Formats: sequence, C-alpha cells, structure tokens
Amino acid sequence: MLYSFLTSLVEQYSFLNVFKYLTFRTGLSVITSLTVVFLVGGPLIKIFSKKQILGPIRQDGPIDHIIKKSGTPTMGGIIIIIGMLSGTLLWADLSNIFIWTLIFVFLSLGVLGFVDDLLKINLKNSRGLNSKLKFLGQLIIALIALYILIQFSDHQYLYNLYFPFFKNLILHMGLFFIPFALFVIIGSSNAVNLTDGLDGLATVPVMLVALSFTFISYIVGNTIFSEYLQLQYIPGVGEISIFCGSIVGSCLGFLWYNAPPAKIFMGDTGSLSLGGSLAAVAIIVKHEIVLAIIGGLFVLETISVIIQVASFKLTGKRVFKMAPIHHHFEKKGWAESTIVIRFWIIAIILALVGLATLKLR
Repeated sequence: MLYSFLTSLVEQYSFLNVFKYLTFRTGLSVITSLTVVFLVGGPLIKIFSKKQILGPIRQDGPIDHIIKKSGTPTMGGIIIIIGMLSGTLLWADLSNIFIWTLIFVFLSLGVLGFVDDLLKINLKNSRGLNSKLKFLGQLIIALIALYILIQFSDHQYLYNLYFPFFKNLILHMGLFFIPFALFVIIGSSNAVNLTDGLDGLATVPVMLVALSFTFISYIVGNTIFSEYLQLQYIPGVGEISIFCGSIVGSCLGFLWYNAPPAKIFMGDTGSLSLGGSLAAVAIIVKHEIVLAIIGGLFVLETISVIIQVASFKLTGKRVFKMAPIHHHFEKKGWAESTIVIRFWIIAIILALVGLATLKLR
C-alpha cells in the first residue's frame, strides 16, 4: 500500500525513488514486521494468559517437559501473521500475483491451524483436528493456490523441476507437477508443525529458510544475477523477497517471546502457515529441492516420525525413545537448551549448503 502511494509521488519528489529498490523495501519489510511483533506481542501474550488460551502438552513425553510447558499460552502464530501481513502489505507490489498467492496460502493454513489449536484448547488434549480433516484442508488450500498460479500467473517455468549442482538438468514434469507441488506444500506444512515441540526449535530454522529464500527469490528475479549464477530468470518473483523478509522479521520478533523458557508457543496457527507458505515460495522460484536441503532439519524430524510409525506397525518395536527425534534426545536426558542450540547449528549448516548450490553448478 505504502509502496504504491510513495512511488506515485516520485515525479514530484525524486528522493522517493529509493522505494523502487527491491533491496530497500525488503529491509523495510523486515524492520516493519519485527517492530509490529514487538508492539503486539507483549499485550497479546497477556490477553492469552488471562483468557487461559493454553497449549495442551503431550502426556507421553518426559515428565520434566510436561511440568515446564504446562500453563504456557499457545496460538502465538497470530502474532507472526500480524507481523507478516504488516511488512508485506505495506512494502510489496500488490499488483504481483505471486504475493497474493503466498498471502492466501499463509492465511488459509493459519486459519486451519487456528481451528486445530482451538479444538486442542476446548477438548483439553493435544490431538486437535481430526488428521483426515486436517489433511483435506491442506489439500484444498494447496489445490486453490496451484490453480491461481496456473491460471492467473504468467509463469513459463512452473512445470519444470531444476536440480541443484547441474546447470542443464531440468525435468519437465507436465501434469505430474500438480501432485508433486501438493506433496511439497502439505509435507512442508506438516514438517514444521512436527518440529515445533521445544522452545524456539522451529522458529530459528524457519527464519533461516525464509532468509535463504529472500536471497534466492531476489536473484532469480534479477536478470543480471540469475544469468551470472546460471539460474533460470523468472519475471516478477523478485517481489517475493518482500514476503520472505516479512517472515524473517516476524520470526525474529517472535523469538524474543519464544526463546527458552517460552512465554508463548506458535501453535499450529504459526507452524502450518509458515511451513506451507515457504514451500509455495520454493515452488514459485523453482527451488523445491533446495528447500529440502535448507529445510533439512524439518525433513529429519518428519523422517524420524515415519520410521517410528513404520517400525512399530511392522515389528512392534520403536527405533527412537520418542518421535519426533527432538523428544528422543529429551528422553535420553539432554537439556532442552542443548537440543535446541545443536539443532539450530544443524539448520545453519544446511542453509549454507543449500545456498552453496546456487554457485556450485
């Protein structure tokens, strides 16, 4: 909104030309979302605590975990959503279809997560929304997003799959693109949701993924940089850096309240929306495989659950003491801060590896 207004005044006030620069507006989106989260975070946490909007804790976890987490407010994703919308709506070019597609995915999954959190609170258990209904909701949202991209965006390379480390290895997926994209969005949404089990554990890796894709979307949307790095140039996707920057600022501000010991959990309201929207970003900028590398921590958490379930069903035995894998280390006696910081280190390394694929090809 502010972007359109300020750029319309450039002829009268030439100094406003600075708002045409994508890098400048990306910085503003980070600062805006961060500031908004700081402003609304404290008051909302007090309201949530007063209204007893508390997150039910899994009763099969470590006793120390149950005692520490009990009584902590949830639905902190609302704070992240407010911050993200503030940064994006103020500084993004709202005529860009990619921005609206991402906002749709973010808000829709946020609503789905909100319903899930609400049911957990009302029913006083950690199950929430029926898993089949949850999957159906994610499927419908992802399908609508793909329909928007296919029908209304001029994305010439949407059906292509690009492989990192290879400059000419491109797979045209055809109609297989749809189930593949659905898998990426739904899988990423659930992966972040599974990771969000300890204070700050999901927040920093999400921020690292968003920061990486801020950089990637800017490069892919720039003819000079994309040609230099031998990446496919996609017109209009540079604007996505504003959206990713808003997520970075929101998560950075939320970490202030979510750092151990957390004053609030993001809940499914935050985890589903963040995971799904970042997957949508990767699909638009055509770096889906790079998403799996940069977000490798989320992949690891998901795989640990799959292995645990498969092993128990086939053999009656569990591979891990508890899944997702961060709970396994809790059961082994690791301190929560140790698990969180070590997982952060893994996430940083994976982000660096993912970014290195832009040059190594």
